[in-house]
Amino acid sequence: MAKTPTGKNTSGRGQRDLKTKVKTARGRTLSSTRWLQRQLNDPYVKRAVAEGYRGRAAYKIMELDDKFRFLVPGARVVDLGAAPGGWAQVAVKRINAQGERSGKAVGTILGVDLQEMEPLAGATFHQLDFMDEGADDQVKEWLGGKADVVMSDMAASSSGHKQTDHLKIMALCEAAAYFSFDVLEEGGTFVAKVLAGGAEGELQKLLKQKFTKVANVKPSSSRSDSSEKFVVATGFRG
Repeated sequence: MAKTPTGKNTSGRGQRDLKTKVKTARGRTLSSTRWLQRQLNDPYVKRAVAEGYRGRAAYKIMELDDKFRFLVPGARVVDLGAAPGGWAQVAVKRINAQGERSGKAVGTILGVDLQEMEPLAGATFHQLDFMDEGADDQVKEWLGGKADVVMSDMAASSSGHKQTDHLKIMALCEAAAYFSFDVLEEGGTFVAKVLAGGAEGELQKLLKQKFTKVANVKPSSSRSDSSEKFVVATGFRG
């Protein structure tokens, strides 16, 4: 008996996987229609809805933390580009931000984004451009000190040109890395999404100077046809 990504059993002869088809609406491009159809048929999108997460990205940070164990009870976490809040949802539980696990230290999760975010119990969200002058000091003030983890699932708006988009997201990731150097405690962790494409070498070199270990991971919850991967840098040298 097989199980679906939601954990439900399926059996019976003649069963087939029913795919949702999306009609091409007036004004919608073929590429956007294909994206919408892929979203509607994505098992992780369906699982996120069923389990109450704000997006499929929640499963990516779960996989990364299961492997590297940086979201520990009591950790102080900064989530850059936090909207819609899926990563923060996972962090709230794992760092014990609501104090639900008795005998465990209570953590703090602070999310920042350019857009306003729907409130999330256990997390604090602020509208802020992390690249603004003084943003690092503002975050440390809100946090009450330095962070143990800086994580980023940010992606620059797509231009449709693969090489341009790669350079844009790498520039964004590099900015997030420099931000982390200002706000991380010694021994802290930096986690960020990158795109494979040739321009990530400089970022890797930079991170290896600042952290004791740098790993590159593609979670199973990342789409197979996506060039995204995640860099996890641990042991910030301070």
